[in-house]
Amino acid sequence: MQYLHTMVRVANLDVALDFYVAKFGMVETRRIENEAGRFTLVFLAATGDEMTARETQAPLLELTYNWPVEGEADEVYTGGRNFGHLAFRVKDIYAICSDLEAKGVVINRPPRDGRMAFVKSPDGISIELLQAGDALPPQEPWVSMENIGTW
Repeated sequence: MQYLHTMVRVANLDVALDFYVAKFGMVETRRIENEAGRFTLVFLAATGDEMTARETQAPLLELTYNWPVEGEADEVYTGGRNFGHLAFRVKDIYAICSDLEAKGVVINRPPRDGRMAFVKSPDGISIELLQAGDALPPQEPWVSMENIGTW
């Protein structure tokens, strides 16, 4: 068995790409525009996985954007349609949380323990960040930060 991708539906492709690519640092590897089905698929790889993802088409995050029907309101996806979360292993949980926070991303569950944090995408998808190896020693401002919203 080989893991291929995780698909999440997005309400606004530009906003989603700003989050996943510009802020989160993922790399677009492939895009499919399907006029007959009225959808766009954008496949993203984590930094460092892009070469493998281009060769094997895995592991990937698939963003699915369903085109709005003229005269109808855009579909709204709430709660990620009961989607659990995406998980990424990171080299320095404090550095990535600082970087995301500086880019305007809310840290819903700060890395108080030096091991785990959660953020959410613009479409409400929870993203777990896990420290590679052992937890880092607890440090401020993270130790004193409260959770924000749900994660």
